[in-house]
Amino acid sequence: MKFEPISNCFISCDEPFDTAENIIMGIPYDGTCSFRPGSRFAPDAIRSSSCGIETYSPILDADLEEMKICDIGDLELSFGNKKSILGVIEAAALEVFNSGKRLISLGGEHLVTLPLFHALSVSLKTKDICVVHLDAHADLRDDYMGERLSHATVIRRISEITGTSNIFQYGIRSGTKEEFDLIKKEGTMVTPFSDLPKVIGNRPVYLTIDLDVLDPSGFPGTGTPEPGGWQFIEIYNILSVIKELNVKAADVVELSPHYDHSGVSTVTASKVVRELLLSL
Repeated sequence: MKFEPISNCFISCDEPFDTAENIIMGIPYDGTCSFRPGSRFAPDAIRSSSCGIETYSPILDADLEEMKICDIGDLELSFGNKKSILGVIEAAALEVFNSGKRLISLGGEHLVTLPLFHALSVSLKTKDICVVHLDAHADLRDDYMGERLSHATVIRRISEITGTSNIFQYGIRSGTKEEFDLIKKEGTMVTPFSDLPKVIGNRPVYLTIDLDVLDPSGFPGTGTPEPGGWQFIEIYNILSVIKELNVKAADVVELSPHYDHSGVSTVTASKVVRELLLSL
């Protein structure tokens, strides 16, 4: 597969692939959405909205123009078999990882994290990868409506690869009793942000940000809004800790732009992506 920067890239992310250190890849897939579809439109919306924000972050004192980032555009995903689509995602991610780049993916729904994580595990030749998971929902169901591959089961499937002791969850406020029983048993929500560098050390990290972690009063543009969520400053707070970790890959998922006609959710998503990139 030949990767090149696209013309309508995320702001200032037009470095040639060969010299880039970080790669942005869009994954317009929402095939298992169970409530309000539309996250497949997020990657393009995030890119378009990024043209209205600055490349510089005053909080991080860092600028995208000083980084080597290549936005390779969206994967072409056909309608049809879910497993074959996940295979396409994994193959593209594996090629990026094997070229020695860090991958930042724009979903799409949360199930896309599974093939991305598996590709990283294959490339690094290890299952010992820590997952930092920001979300309103636990995503620890064994199955959802009879499906084991779903946005509601993605962290459960990943935990079967890396082990629940490597899962660190924040912002969770919705799930089944069984999911919360598992959280209590395995302690996936007990590690404070500030302790992550000490607990994780230099082990590889996959960061997944489900934007419904944010409160829907300020971020209504998502498929599964959940009251009682974070404010944007809390994203900043955890990204300041993320800078100290060995993050090998990350994703930002579950923006559904057309549920917020004001466009505020999409702008917020673009700023989350900017801050994430500047934290790596």
